Amino acid sequence: MKTKLKEFIQNLYHEIEDEDKAEEYIDNALPSIGLIVMYFNSLESSLDSVLCENFTDRTDSPGLIVLNKLNYSSKVDLFKRFCDDFQIGTNRKLDGYEQIIIDLNESGRLRNMVVHADWENTDDEGYTFLKLKMSKKGMYQEYVQFTDDSLQKIIELIIKTRFDLCQFWEHRNDVLYDRV
Repeated sequence: MKTKLKEFIQNLYHEIEDEDKAEEYIDNALPSIGLIVMYFNSLESSLDSVLCENFTDRTDSPGLIVLNKLNYSSKVDLFKRFCDDFQIGTNRKLDGYEQIIIDLNESGRLRNMVVHADWENTDDEGYTFLKLKMSKKGMYQEYVQFTDDSLQKIIELIIKTRFDLCQFWEHRNDVLYDRV
């Protein structure tokens, strides 16, 4: 995804030259945005299930009590801590551990970009206002170009991450129950 920064002058303003073209772009992107939300929710649900199993495999209740108010990134952090503890306790490295953590974090980051973007402020080139960035150099408006291809890649990453999480967890259980 391409990004661009525009210097903030006095008012938050977005230059949209061809509003009809921008509206058409958003209409075309809406199904992909919906799929990103749907598949991400499935990924988070799978992560919840894996985390609940860490507490007890008899009921999800204790795990759900802990997870109730946690956001996604906190759940990924908890998952990482459980995996680190497991690897230390078993003195075995879990294959794919680093990559699943990277993919879980990246899926969350990209999903947040999509759902928190200001889609009504998309220009005719598909650049969508994301946020105001502040630094010592000043304030800048950040825009991201969500193309059909980039949205599809986000969907594919989220689906792949959910599948990989399930595969990773099966491998972890094989190690736990000495089936490898």
